[in-house]
Amino acid sequence: MTALLVDEYDTAIDFFVGKFGFELREDTAPTDGKRWVVVAPHGAARGLLLARAVGDRQRRAVGDQSGGRVFLFLETDDFARDHLAYTQRGIRFVRKPFHEQYGIVAVFETFYGNRLDLIEPVTAKQ
Repeated sequence: MTALLVDEYDTAIDFFVGKFGFELREDTAPTDGKRWVVVAPHGAARGLLLARAVGDRQRRAVGDQSGGRVFLFLETDDFARDHLAYTQRGIRFVRKPFHEQYGIVAVFETFYGNRLDLIEPVTAKQ
């Protein structure tokens, strides 16, 4: 599992579940003001732990956890289907689809600004 800093739990859940179509796997409140929130693509073995930023340093890192580089890779078995669905849901692609030796890729951003790759590896349909 990978932790992703967010400014507010419910806004992040709305984005990942509503826009991406991820499933909400867990949303519990183990301690005061904190929640254990996990979202993941349907059928994925792993998910994202949405961690609310605490303090100025963490708040500054929301949306820039990787210094402007691609932060995570979202694999698909049907690039065209998912690219179209995400585009129709208002996901902002910052780099058009392109072919690499390892697959088809397009770069998109979360509403926070973190960059992710949508990728269909060449082995996905083999």
